[in-house]
Amino acid sequence: MNVAETHAVDWGVWLDAPAKINLFLHVVGRRPDGYHLLQTAFRFLDFGDRLRFAPRTDGDIRRVKPLEGVAAENDLCVRAARLLQVETGCTQGVDIELDKRLPMGGGLGGGSSDAATVLIALNHLWRLDLRRERLQALGLQLGADVPVFVFGRSAFAEGVGEQLQAVSLPAAAYVVVAPGVSVPTPLIFAAPELTRNTEPCKIADFAEAAAQQRLFGRNDLQPVAAMKYAAVAQAIRLLGEEVGGQNVRMSGSGACVFAHCTTRRQAEQVLATLSAGWPEGWLGFVARGVDVHPLHGQMTGDRAGQ
Repeated sequence: MNVAETHAVDWGVWLDAPAKINLFLHVVGRRPDGYHLLQTAFRFLDFGDRLRFAPRTDGDIRRVKPLEGVAAENDLCVRAARLLQVETGCTQGVDIELDKRLPMGGGLGGGSSDAATVLIALNHLWRLDLRRERLQALGLQLGADVPVFVFGRSAFAEGVGEQLQAVSLPAAAYVVVAPGVSVPTPLIFAAPELTRNTEPCKIADFAEAAAQQRLFGRNDLQPVAAMKYAAVAQAIRLLGEEVGGQNVRMSGSGACVFAHCTTRRQAEQVLATLSAGWPEGWLGFVARGVDVHPLHGQMTGDRAGQ
């Protein structure tokens, strides 16, 4: 089992909000309310945003510094804290400081991960003692990707992404490239050319591919994003030239693209080669895949490393 470095939750301590990647993402249908039915596999990375918290006695929820382009009322961190207050009747407040390292609109789950870390941390710091299942349900009100971060394990997911089954995956490293554009998720899901009827797969088929160190299936959102954003298509092509197209995949609805590597050294070599000639404004990093969230053991009734 690949476990992220764990941290005890306390006031003033930096707490991780790890990135996720979608190892595959199939759109298998659509509900009557318009939500798309998915099958996907989430894997956490040992890289992401960080947050820390300071107590307030006036009940206010405040950001220590603004997030560019995001009003406070739309900030998922603020919304998560306020939702906890409303659901529990908590009168405590908090200052939230976010060290934003993941690109917005990148498909790495940054905002969702931030919200999950807020839920987990404040559940502990405010001594609310909500069970994991309750926090996952609250997280779903904030976004479809929030529950998996509260769940805290790499997972095979179905439904709108909230039906989760934990999986253990072989060690791997990933090159992640952010090609300088932000992709709005609703735009991709609304595209008429999006494939919405992929045949459902079995978790055993995904597990077999993972055991063989190869990516399974595809990302049904990738062709749409690549068609609408030339930078996404270029990132897919350039990474494919380095590691082979079968080892390259867009995460979520984009824009970030990742390459699967068996070792960190291979991933670092790929990033060094690629970054030497990529367009201005692109960013990239190398990260190890981890199966257990660094805050997984901080829930009521949990045991660290469980």
